Formats: sequence, structure tokens, C-alpha cells
Amino acid sequence: MISLDDAFRKFRSRLELNENEKKNAIARHTEVREHINSKFKVDRDFLTGSYARYTKTKPLKDVDIFFELADSERGYRDKAPSEVIDAFYTALVEKYGHEKVSKQSRSLNVDFGVDVDSDDNTHYRILSVDVIPAFRAGDDYEIPDTASGAWIKTNPEKHATKATAANKAYSGEWKGIVRMLKYWNNNPKHGEKPVKPSFLLEVMALDCLHGGWGGRFDYEFQGLFATLATRIHDTWPDPAGLGPPVSDSMDAARKARAKTLLEAAAREVTLAINLARQGKNGQALDAWRTLFGPKFPKS
Repeated sequence: MISLDDAFRKFRSRLELNENEKKNAIARHTEVREHINSKFKVDRDFLTGSYARYTKTKPLKDVDIFFELADSERGYRDKAPSEVIDAFYTALVEKYGHEKVSKQSRSLNVDFGVDVDSDDNTHYRILSVDVIPAFRAGDDYEIPDTASGAWIKTNPEKHATKATAANKAYSGEWKGIVRMLKYWNNNPKHGEKPVKPSFLLEVMALDCLHGGWGGRFDYEFQGLFATLATRIHDTWPDPAGLGPPVSDSMDAARKARAKTLLEAAAREVTLAINLARQGKNGQALDAWRTLFGPKFPKS
């Protein structure tokens, strides 16, 4: 029977992209980038978000593509944020159709219609990408936010720097733990995700995972779930210090629900640890799989 440490390391490996998934992701985001570049003047486009930071979990969806628009497109910056979102929507619908493209408050989502099986496999294909229009603002960027009707500042490069530093401080384990945590968040047993956006979990982990890697995944998650539950009602600023707090996306009711589910997860971890202490390794692995989902191995 697989040891608990080996099970966690296999779990972490299962959440990393293999070569076939990388090829499909490259093909998809290249296709989208080329299309947008044919419709708008773009100074630079690049991958960002959790995919670029290597904190994206599986099934792989919502790969972020950031488009820094040229000065010749700056007329959009003088208009309501909805104008550029509408323009990008029209461009993407031309290629993918109305049923595959949806507007979000700060981006456009393109769904590739990929099915996910009961084991969270997609036959090495990504589900979707998010397209984000932006303008340069000094060393930072401004992106549209239709929810507030304002342009907001952001800097995904600063987000990436913080994630890299956190991973180094945690002996290279931080990003893997975040991927596992996000996978828990995606578990269908919750219905709606407990914490949304999942980026909020990453932001919280920058502060809640501290003190360095202790060498035990089970103890790390026991403490992490308990700490997240205690601090879910805190205000969590944008790590770049630019945009609105990341936690603003969740109202009091959503945070209360998340707290309940995070506390339940902490109890499930304690149960799994106690089963292992009693030598009931098979039952312990079952408990971890129930907690996380089908990608957690039992052998």
C-alpha cells in the first residue's frame, strides 16, 4: 500500500501539466492570441494568472491571456469598461460563436466544450481561456471592471514574483500545496466553490503558510484549513497593492459558508491523521480522497 507521503507527492504530480496537456494549452492560447491580434492593435500579449504562476489546478480551465493594447486603441480607455469588453466579445464570437463566449466583469471566457469524466480527466485538453484587455499605466496596467464601472490597476508580474518568493521560502512545496488546496475547492461535493475566486485562496496562502516547510503534508493541511477558516472574514488586499481587495468578491453570506466548509475540512484532516496513527492506512487514504477528490491516489 502506498505511504501517505508518497500519496501526497503522487497527488501533487497528478495536478501538474504533462506534455500532452502543455501542447494543447499552447495550441489553444496561441489560436486565441493570433485571433485577437488580428482584430486589435496589441503591443504585447502574455500568459498570466495561476497558469503562469504554476498554481493552476486540474481540470485545467480559465487560462489567463493578458493583452496590453497599443496607444492607437486608447480610445477605449476613455470609455466605460463595458465598451472594450463588448468589442472583445464581438471579436471572439466571430471565431467561436455566441454559445462559447461569455462576458465576465474583467475578462471574456472562451469555453472549448471539453467534457470532464468522473476522475477529472479531460483527455489532455484544456477547458477554457480567459481573455483580459489591458492598457499600460506606468509600471502597472489598467483593466476594465464592469462590476464597478471603473478601470482598475493591476500587475500580474508582481503577483508572480510573490508566488515565486513564497515557493522558495517553503522549500519548493508552496505551489504544490496551493494546487492541492484549489483542487479541494473544486470538489463537486461542495456544490458551488467554497472560496471564490480561487485566487483568494492563493492570496491567503501567501500569509497563512508561514514558518517554512515542516515536512508533513498532513500536518500542513490540518493547520492550513483551520487558519483559513479563522481568517476567511479578514480583508485580503491585492498582493500587488493596486486593485480592490481580492476578498471583496465574497459577501458575508459566502464567507460564512466558506468558514463552515473550511472548518469541516479541518475536522476531516484530523480524522484522516487519527486513522493513520491507528495503523488504518487504507481508511486514512480513503478519507484524504474523500476530502480532496478523485485525483488523490489510494495506491
